[in-house]
Amino acid sequence: MARIKGAMMTRKRRNKVLKLAKGYYGSKHSLFKTAKQAVMKSGNYAYIGRKQKKRDFRRLWITRISAACKLNGINYSTFMNGLKKAGVTLNRKMLSEIAIADPAAFTALVEQAKAAL
Repeated sequence: MARIKGAMMTRKRRNKVLKLAKGYYGSKHSLFKTAKQAVMKSGNYAYIGRKQKKRDFRRLWITRISAACKLNGINYSTFMNGLKKAGVTLNRKMLSEIAIADPAAFTALVEQAKAAL
């Protein structure tokens, strides 16, 4: 019985890693060992980045809402508390969009929040 060698699958596996490492600096895009390490590290960075993106956007929305609140003479935490008591269930993303696109509507929301307190 003939021995089966894994040359084809080994080449395929290596090419897959080298394809992912395309554009990397120096020998990281051409040598398999360094390319594999770089691809694994970049995968970790990508995974972490997907989590950080959610945090960063939430922070941005809160900053925008806070700035709009200050223009209307109320602070962020009081505004959010007032909205909750008023029964307004808008998320921070939508509140920040309203603050940017339609300041009059945001002012109405602030008045509603003040009335509920």
